[in-house]
Amino acid sequence: MVGSASLLAVETNTVLWGQTLIYTAYVLVITLLIGWFAIGVTKGSEARPVPSWVFYSFVGFLAVVGVSLHIVTYNTIPWSETELHRGRFEPTQTFVITVEDHEFALPSEPMNITCGETVMFSVTSNDLTYGFGLFRPDHSMIMQMQVNPGSANDIIWEFEEEGDLTIKSTEYSGPAGTNMTIPDVVHVTCDGSVS
Repeated sequence: MVGSASLLAVETNTVLWGQTLIYTAYVLVITLLIGWFAIGVTKGSEARPVPSWVFYSFVGFLAVVGVSLHIVTYNTIPWSETELHRGRFEPTQTFVITVEDHEFALPSEPMNITCGETVMFSVTSNDLTYGFGLFRPDHSMIMQMQVNPGSANDIIWEFEEEGDLTIKSTEYSGPAGTNMTIPDVVHVTCDGSVS
């Protein structure tokens, strides 16, 4: 897994699948609640009133489950150890990237990184709000940040495994923004060789 060091050794895809299943069930329960309410409203005088303790218990249960999902996954998605405790990490490389008119201006192509390096990506927008994300060859996202014009936008990341990564904009910035992709431009190598 190319990514940040973490206190929990949980693969991102595992967490995402778990969240997908749990949130799907959560949404189905909420949909049932709405359906239950709709049937009660449309029946008019035939509807039996629901005891208030049942309703409030159900809403309380949904709140506890929703908050619990976030507490359980807070250390794996979307935060990383390097961002949570960035004062402890000194970047060995900084890549200064500028974005303007729906194009990334990179300091070099390719951007070479060695496994174990802690890298800072400092991205500046000169016109719109963009996104900056690194993606694996299977299109799963490693990390991303929002890039706002007129503010400091940087992220520190520790790379653990090799691979060729693609840069994509992860924010909607108009129709031209859908093509903001630079394939295989970040090369992470573990044996010290640079392509």
